[in-house]
Amino acid sequence: MNKPVPWKPVILTTLIAGTLDLSAASIQAWFAAGISPRQLLIYIASGVWGKEAYTAGDKMLFFGTFFHFMIVFACVFCFFWIYPKWAFLQYSILLNALLIGLTAWLITTQIIIRLSSIPTQAPDWPNALLAIAILVVCIGLPTSFAAKKSS
Repeated sequence: MNKPVPWKPVILTTLIAGTLDLSAASIQAWFAAGISPRQLLIYIASGVWGKEAYTAGDKMLFFGTFFHFMIVFACVFCFFWIYPKWAFLQYSILLNALLIGLTAWLITTQIIIRLSSIPTQAPDWPNALLAIAILVVCIGLPTSFAAKKSS
């Protein structure tokens, strides 16, 4: 019989991982290109709203934050859902964190961004590797740890 997804840990993990990831991405964007957290959230919102996001004002901060946390929620929920079903996931928090981070990066860059209004670009591999590391640490580790603790 399938065990139901534990909603309280999923929501809490989403809030923790989403906050960690957004904070780390904001710091990385600031140091790499002088991009403020505000600009980063508007960039995220532009995936849905296109160029209008850059002129629509502060409401785009809400949409950028909302879209970011929805993507993190999808990652967390999917991992919590598959964790009890796939026995090999029970072995290593670190390998799971790597799997989650790589999967999140691949889905974001190869599906979400390509389907959005954000222009696609060839990967800048040093920045891509840093982005993957951020996802592994900020989303992968909390999600893997929380799923193991909740099982």
